[in-house]
Amino acid sequence: MPKSHRLGTVGVWSSAWTHALSGGGSLYTSAFDDAAAELDALGYGTIWLGSSPAVPYAAPLLEAAPRITVATGILSIWQHDAAEVAGQRAALEQRHPGRFVLGLGVSHDSMTEGYARPYSAMREYLTALDSAAEPVPAEGRVLAALGPRMLTLSRDRAAGAHPYLVTVEHTAEARGILGEDALLAPELKVVLDPDLDAARARARAYLSFYLRLPNYTNNLLRLGFTEDDFRDGGSDHLLGAVFALGDADAIAARVAAYLAAGADHLAIQVVTDNPQHDLPLHAWRRLAPAIVPSDH
Repeated sequence: MPKSHRLGTVGVWSSAWTHALSGGGSLYTSAFDDAAAELDALGYGTIWLGSSPAVPYAAPLLEAAPRITVATGILSIWQHDAAEVAGQRAALEQRHPGRFVLGLGVSHDSMTEGYARPYSAMREYLTALDSAAEPVPAEGRVLAALGPRMLTLSRDRAAGAHPYLVTVEHTAEARGILGEDALLAPELKVVLDPDLDAARARARAYLSFYLRLPNYTNNLLRLGFTEDDFRDGGSDHLLGAVFALGDADAIAARVAAYLAAGADHLAIQVVTDNPQHDLPLHAWRRLAPAIVPSDH
């Protein structure tokens, strides 16, 4: 995948489409198609489907928007058979060449029955994708990587990495491991609110869930945070490191910091009172002039 730009410089990460399409898609309405088309028109490069979507969930977005890339962010390797995923991905590639990226991850022990040896499991899953009847090429997939071993695997057996809940400092470290050529596309949570007390309250309410997951807390400890930073939904120091808080200009400055640290692409997740289901169109519209490159 030429990193110059199937993904574009800035994309949107959201679970809303995944939740609407799950369980048979009874909650999916034309509003979701319209939102995908508007993000495309605003110049965002990629829509990342959160909450372990199935590959076919990308199809309606690709149909609704003529240009934008759609990626899974991420598909859990424990929940989806590799051969089936490879066939589904091939069908999307045939219909929409170059517009789908398969994001893969090992999820979390507390969410996964039979969770064991996640690094080895990912290696085996990649081998299964390589040997499928319709293989998934390395350049068509990225890995949700945090630690050095998974980042190295992202460099060697995928197009690159899609780290979640990371800092600018982690981005710089990841770039050092990935080298110059591999793709680095971190996710960044955003609260668009000039009232910083209100923004921090919303951020804490959302972050508290992730602070119960050792994959994330162990990575944050490696980055120099302490257990005290995890109390009560996160210290101000932690919130300032893993969120962009404030008005559009403040968020644009944080986006620029991640790109300067080595990210090729940044996937912003707008945090609302109900981020799993909301389509925060107002925020996406307000942010686009500040964070989407004018030459999109």
